[in-house]
Amino acid sequence: MSENRYFGSASFYKRTADLAVPSMLQQLLSSAMGIVDTMMVSWIGAVSAVGIGSQLEGMCITIAFGVMEGAGIFAAQFFGAGDTHNLRRTFGLSLLLNGAIGLIWFFGITFAGQAIVSFYVKDPAVIAQALQYLEIVRFSYPLTCIAFTYNYLFRCIHKTSVPMYISIFAMGLNCFFNYVLIFGVLGFPKLGVAGAAWGTVIAQSVSVLLYVVYTNVKHISFIGPLNEMFALDAGFVSPIMSRTYPTILNETLFSFGSSMFIKAYGLLGTQVTDAYYVGNTITNLFFSVCNGMSVAAGMILGAELGRGNTEEAVKESRWFLVLSLILAVLVSVIIIAFAGPLVSLFGLTDPEVIRVAQGVVRVASIRISTRLIIVVIFSALRAGGDSRFLMVLDSGIMWAVGIPSVYLMISVFGMTDFVVIFLLAEIEQFVRIAAGMKRYHTNRWAVNLTGLVS
Repeated sequence: MSENRYFGSASFYKRTADLAVPSMLQQLLSSAMGIVDTMMVSWIGAVSAVGIGSQLEGMCITIAFGVMEGAGIFAAQFFGAGDTHNLRRTFGLSLLLNGAIGLIWFFGITFAGQAIVSFYVKDPAVIAQALQYLEIVRFSYPLTCIAFTYNYLFRCIHKTSVPMYISIFAMGLNCFFNYVLIFGVLGFPKLGVAGAAWGTVIAQSVSVLLYVVYTNVKHISFIGPLNEMFALDAGFVSPIMSRTYPTILNETLFSFGSSMFIKAYGLLGTQVTDAYYVGNTITNLFFSVCNGMSVAAGMILGAELGRGNTEEAVKESRWFLVLSLILAVLVSVIIIAFAGPLVSLFGLTDPEVIRVAQGVVRVASIRISTRLIIVVIFSALRAGGDSRFLMVLDSGIMWAVGIPSVYLMISVFGMTDFVVIFLLAEIEQFVRIAAGMKRYHTNRWAVNLTGLVS
């Protein structure tokens, strides 16, 4: 394919595929395992209980992602500039920050688990199951944050296949131990919902071990002596944290905002939350495409900016936008066509839960299509360190538009059809695209940041 304003060369699409496909496969397999896990816990009537635990884990990962959004801006540019010393220091700083986040989540569940679960649901049986799950799975949170830090740094150095293989192995372990420990097969004890928690802890422990061993044996570029990785003076930390504070705040607000959505949905009853968790688990399969696009765009644009090729970065960002539009159409058609068969995998028996779950998946075709465009805009802004505006665009619009609209529909107007509520809430995505495209076209994001650190 020849290179022009809207379509790149064959080499551009090859680079994109090399970065995007492993990341897509990693999340696709993770989502597939999530479906298997949800199916297992649905057989013991614990969908909402484990769903709450998964929601809390997702919040933890989201905030860890905020750290990596900020630090990763510099890691990608240091990689593009060939600055291994500062790449290693960026990894060291990221490990400290994300390790702290994992510990905060661990102690939060330890001392306030009852209050946290009660925020989401009032059903005593669901609360009891969720607390049983969290009592064990809380030990995985620091491990998950550390594994995610390794995962993200591999993306920054354009080696996305490594975390894919490690994730596949860890997810396989998770699925295996979930099955044998939930149902008590192959001589293992029958632990029910606690078995699902132990499966997660075992998988994350192995994941961290594999990352540590592999990076040291293979002498991966972001790994160095401890006194180099943790040589974190103010001249280095300050410029990175000035871009990282907004991304951490953004993802914190975004994760708590997501919780507010769950809280609102909980007002409609356990049927709705069960349907939402099933529909959301299926939807995550297709978000893998968004994830792949985000990784490819962020890493390619970041590396170009680190080399000082700002015009090339702007040109390639346009190619990513056109590619995202094409993928949006294809993904929407697939989601709508397969919504029914995918929901049927869960063996749901309540007709209302089935109807709502299928509706959630179909509405997700709009959410994922718009998200494909949004992640390219976000990746461009993030690559150049435009993190303050990114916070407004992401969590700002969620709190100003998305959350109020859902609570108005449920609490003020008394709407009860969750599929209609979920559909109308998508106005948030279109507001985000309009504001994001306006900022994107200014090209204020196309900045080389490597000269800011000392």
